[in-house]
Amino acid sequence: MTAPLYVDPRVTIPAGELTWTAVRSGGPGGQNVNKVASKVELRFDLPNTRALPPDVKARLRVIAAGKLDADGRILLTSQRTRDQVKNLADARGKLVELIVRALFVPKPRRATKPSRGSKERRLEGKRHDAIKKAGRGKVGSD
Repeated sequence: MTAPLYVDPRVTIPAGELTWTAVRSGGPGGQNVNKVASKVELRFDLPNTRALPPDVKARLRVIAAGKLDADGRILLTSQRTRDQVKNLADARGKLVELIVRALFVPKPRRATKPSRGSKERRLEGKRHDAIKKAGRGKVGSD
């Protein structure tokens, strides 16, 4: 079992909502790679968590869309180092970064209209370009 995950003063993820397993890491490593399970897979039970409000859960689901498994849990892996404890800390750090991004409430976009002056400047520019292009026609032989 892991310790609770402290995201910020408002949000703490209980240890019961985090599960992790150690698996064999890929890549180079010599004889050590066949004996030691240093890669860490961390799962966060997003659908059943009570630590996050529904709007934050919805934003987190969108942010971590590529990291969701079939049950809707977030799956994060780390094999940055050869040390299992460091990889677990790295995976927990990745989860904290995702949750911090989801905690940020985006500012709602307000639709605006172009000003009268900007419309006139745009149309004047179009007229200017049309006159310039009209002068590029073939020269008539009279």
